[in-house]
Amino acid sequence: MLDGPKTEAETLLEVNNIEVIYNHVILVLKGVSLNVPKGGITALLGGNGAGKTTTLKAISNLLHSERGEVTKGSIEYRGKRVQDLSPAELVKRGVVQVMEGRHCFEHLTIEENLLTGAYTRRDGKSAEALEMVYDYFPRLRERRKSQAGYTSGGEQQMCAIGRALMSKPETILLDEPSMGLAPQLVEEIFTIVKNLNEREGVSFLLAEQNTNVALRFAHYGYILESGRVVMDGAASDLRENPDVKEFYLGMSDEGRKSFRDTRSYRRRKRWLS
Repeated sequence: MLDGPKTEAETLLEVNNIEVIYNHVILVLKGVSLNVPKGGITALLGGNGAGKTTTLKAISNLLHSERGEVTKGSIEYRGKRVQDLSPAELVKRGVVQVMEGRHCFEHLTIEENLLTGAYTRRDGKSAEALEMVYDYFPRLRERRKSQAGYTSGGEQQMCAIGRALMSKPETILLDEPSMGLAPQLVEEIFTIVKNLNEREGVSFLLAEQNTNVALRFAHYGYILESGRVVMDGAASDLRENPDVKEFYLGMSDEGRKSFRDTRSYRRRKRWLS
């Protein structure tokens, strides 16, 4: 799909060696660093509990509601520290997070959900933004008068992404977009992400357990293990890396292995150092 990082692109988001602690005791992130270039799709990969969602919440300043905090390191957007900004201020600067689990307002219609995403806009172009969302998600146009709670998981994921687009974001933090979706819908969602990136210039940092699909659509990837980045590189390189194949794609030089077998493998010592 997409190959190689955009190495010469301007860096939008820079996470520098951050540590995150919950309840003043539990160390979750242990020196995570990553960059998101302008116009890029960056994948944050790893198993359940690796620290992907915590990384996104650290960036979007949503940790305090869960008694978490960044205790070391820094987070910069366009060269300025943003870790002390409120989530609302960060949205105004162009960074929006689509939460894991969609979190649509179930009692509101699809269109009402979308319009809530335009709350911070002051340019009077909410109607134009709504039409753009409907152009990318035709199914939402069909279901625009339906209550979100009565739509499918795929439609709610489209609604959540569309709602984020309504704020005219420069960067979207997308958490587990494939969760609970059929493979055909996963392909559809990721194809739309690719189109938004290429046509609208939206940059993405997406956290995803589905390594296979993420590396097909991303430019660059970071792999988290137990709160640390253990590997990073161009998506095309990671797809061919023997460790990634074995631990995350269920493949090895001996051929495909079952996930049950793959998950029981010991990580190599260099990943745990």
